[in-house]
Amino acid sequence: MTGTIIGFGKTAGQTRWARGATLAATTLALALSSSTAVLAEDAKFDPNASITIGSLYEPQNLDNTAGAGQGINEAFNGNVYEALFTLTDAGDVQPGLVAEQSVSDDGLTYTFKLRPGVTFHSGDPLTATDVKYSIERVTAEQSKSSRKKSLATISAIEAPDDQTVVVKLSARSISLPYNLSYVWIVNDAAKDLNASEDGTGPYRLDEWRRGSSLALIRNDKYWGTAPTNGEVVFQYFTDATALNNALLTGAVDIITSVQSPDSIAQFKDNPDFTVTAGQSTTKELLAFNDRVAPFDNVKVRKAIARAIDDKKLLTSIWGEYGTLIGSFVPPTDPWYVDLTAVDAYDVESAKALLKEAGFADGFTFKLDTPNYDPHPIVAQFIQSELAKVNIKVEINVITANEWYTKVYKAHDFQATLQEHVNHRDIVFYGNPDFYWGYNNPKVVDLIKASEAAANTDEQTAQLKEANTIIAEDAASNWLYLYPQIVVSSSAVTGYPVNGLNSQFFAFGIKKSEQ
Repeated sequence: MTGTIIGFGKTAGQTRWARGATLAATTLALALSSSTAVLAEDAKFDPNASITIGSLYEPQNLDNTAGAGQGINEAFNGNVYEALFTLTDAGDVQPGLVAEQSVSDDGLTYTFKLRPGVTFHSGDPLTATDVKYSIERVTAEQSKSSRKKSLATISAIEAPDDQTVVVKLSARSISLPYNLSYVWIVNDAAKDLNASEDGTGPYRLDEWRRGSSLALIRNDKYWGTAPTNGEVVFQYFTDATALNNALLTGAVDIITSVQSPDSIAQFKDNPDFTVTAGQSTTKELLAFNDRVAPFDNVKVRKAIARAIDDKKLLTSIWGEYGTLIGSFVPPTDPWYVDLTAVDAYDVESAKALLKEAGFADGFTFKLDTPNYDPHPIVAQFIQSELAKVNIKVEINVITANEWYTKVYKAHDFQATLQEHVNHRDIVFYGNPDFYWGYNNPKVVDLIKASEAAANTDEQTAQLKEANTIIAEDAASNWLYLYPQIVVSSSAVTGYPVNGLNSQFFAFGIKKSEQ
């Protein structure tokens, strides 16, 4: 469904994977990198090159507060729009449009000085009023941003002069700079942001052909370092096989995220291509509606977790790739704890727990399943696994838009599948009103306290404890963490590889001269 906008996965109609049983057992020679693919020192590149990026994630619209899907973050974040702070591909938070910042002794007032000389693509200067407007767009009642609650401690925003923004909080928020990295700064005079843009980034929108492509052209008046290419075109596909063929034939230069290990074999031994493995934050999740029976019973949730062989599922989809996780937190988050041993696969133990919960003969539930892969495949696997403990799963396949309305907004479901792409998103388990309805007062208190922490060590300790509790509660069933694999033409380098929040910085991509 929605990528960074509400923290979930793909848009409607995507993807149809070309998948065999699994990848043949072989070790692939991957070009490993922690941040970007590196250009050889003696290589020459074309500073005006057009870079074509093949993607399965076309935006639904161009407004990241309006449910645009993860494709808008991939194309626009850091490329067209910028924020006060930037989440780098390595996961660090760095100043973006902020030149200076100061924090009051009580931690309740942040003062930001903006970079001078920054202009929007329309030519209007960046002012503090634009920043105020942009933050208020994200926190507005109608906003669909999942980070809206994370910014709920903001009590007032002031713009005492054009270069100064003062943010006042009702409670300390150690994550404020991080959360502000999700707030794109837009011109307060911009119109129709669903179909146009007015950002400050290194690219401006050239053309969006719905159902086909989105072209970004270099912003020659950009305040910062100029891009190492002249144009970036996101070419959209609804079929992974067609996307792979486009790279093989030179129609695209990069595939941002390979969707099946079966696809890699055709590129790995070919010197014309580079296969790069990075780190993902995308979690495949079986989410229960913890408000309703029988999923309000922790023993039922734990029994289901023990009845599903996560390793077998991961192998059937990703072969040797991907990672098993025991809770919502991936290894790239500072508060990661290895919890894979909690409610590990054990069918007999699952049966015993069901008996203790009063369901010795099992029960039936409906699993609302988004209609794009891998969800239908995962649903069928879960159906087969739970049959072993006399639980009957009725699979209800729905579109991404139906999922958003039925599950996310109305909470009208028993259980569902979804992929969550966001970085540092354990905070959602501290919100009892979130779609899965998990409500443990201890976790709520820990997550709230972590925001008021005096330092990052204190914050990390509290969130590690919260992470452990949600695992012990089987608040959801975290099936696996996706791998992040980028494949490109060997003539192209400098692209990001980690896929945090589905962002894909294009400004450092270089193409060798022909």
